Amino acid sequence: MKYIRAIASLFLKRLLPNKVVLLIGPRRVGKTIFIKSFMEGIPKEKYLVLNGDDVLDASLLKERSVANYKRLLDGKEYLIIDEAQHIPDIGMILKLIVDSIEGIKVVASGSSAFDLYHQVGEPLVGRKSTLHLYPLAQMEFKEVEDFRMTVASREERLIFGGYPELVQYTDWRDKASYLNEVMNDYLLKDILIYDGLRNSDKLFSLLKLLAFQVGKEVSLEELGRQLAMSKNTVEKYLELLSKVFVIYKIGGYSKNLRKEVSKSSRWYFYDNGIRNAIIQNFNRLDMRTDVGELWENYLASERLKYQSYHQLNCKNYFWRTYDQQELDWVEEDAGKLLGYEFKYKLHKKIKPPAAWAKAYPEAQFVVIHQDNYLDWIV
Repeated sequence: MKYIRAIASLFLKRLLPNKVVLLIGPRRVGKTIFIKSFMEGIPKEKYLVLNGDDVLDASLLKERSVANYKRLLDGKEYLIIDEAQHIPDIGMILKLIVDSIEGIKVVASGSSAFDLYHQVGEPLVGRKSTLHLYPLAQMEFKEVEDFRMTVASREERLIFGGYPELVQYTDWRDKASYLNEVMNDYLLKDILIYDGLRNSDKLFSLLKLLAFQVGKEVSLEELGRQLAMSKNTVEKYLELLSKVFVIYKIGGYSKNLRKEVSKSSRWYFYDNGIRNAIIQNFNRLDMRTDVGELWENYLASERLKYQSYHQLNCKNYFWRTYDQQELDWVEEDAGKLLGYEFKYKLHKKIKPPAAWAKAYPEAQFVVIHQDNYLDWIV
C-alpha cells in the first residue's frame, strides 16, 4: 500500500533554487522511497542521484571545485544525495554547489544527525531547510483507512509501531522479526560506528532500562550505577541514541515554583515497535502490564509527528511537584499553556491537579483517552 507522506507539501514548498533541503530520520522510515516518488514526475535527464554509502558516488564530489561540479551537474535541475552524512565535508561541498550552480535544487537525506548536522550547520547557514521524516503517523494512516479500520488497528500500532514496511506482513511473528532486524541491523548500526563504540551490550542495557521507565523521570546517576558507567558516559550514550532517532527527551516544566520538579527528564521512544523490540515483548495488550506506558509513548510520539508536520513551534514538557502531583504532557505555545493527562481507559471524570490549577489558572487541561485521542494527533 502506498502512503502519501504528510511531509510532501512542506517538502515541495521548501525545495527552492540554490537551497538545500535536509531530509533526516531513522533508517527504514521511507526517506528513499519518498524521494523516488518525488522524482517520478521529473524527466531523468533533469536530476542526478548519488548515494553517500557508494564509494564511487562519493568520489564524484571529492574534487571540490566549481569546474568539477558544473561538469557533474550540467543540464541538471536537481541533485539528490542519499545517506549524505557519509560524505566527508558534505557541508562545504553543498555550499559550493548551491553558490555556484545557478538554479540547482538540492536534497540531502540522512539517517544520522551526527555528521550531517555537524558538517552542514555552519557552511549552510541561510541555505538550508531541515525536515524530519518519522515512522508512519496516524495522520498518514488516516488517508487510506476509515474510522473502523483505525480502531481495529489501534492495538497493533501500540505494539508494532509505524514502520512503513510492516504493512506487508499479516502474521504477528513476521512483524516482530522485521522489527528485530530493523533494531539490530539498521538503527544501532549508526551508533556503533561512532566514537570507538564496538560493544553493544551496554547500549542495549541502557535502552532496556529506558524502555521500562517510559513516562517516568530518569536519573543519570542511577542509570550509571546500574550499568557500572559514569554519568558522563550515560549522557554520551543518550546523546548518541537521540541523534539516530531512537529516543528523545522531554524536560520538566516549571516557573520556578519551589515545589515543581524542573531538572529531571523523561525519555520516550520515537516508535513503540522499537521499544517493544528492545524488551522483546510483542504480546497482545490483554497479556501485558505496561499498557499505560505503551499508550503514553504512542501518544507522545504521535503528537511529536503532528507538531513537526504542521510546523508547530510549541515546546513540550512534563509537569510534576515534589508531592507527586503531575501531568503527563505540557505544551507551551505562543504564551498559551496546555496540560494533558494520558489515560488508556477513562473510568471517571478527571480534574487537573490542584497545584496545577492554582499555579496556572488560565491553562487548558484535557484528558487524552481512546475516545478523543484522534482529535489530538490527526
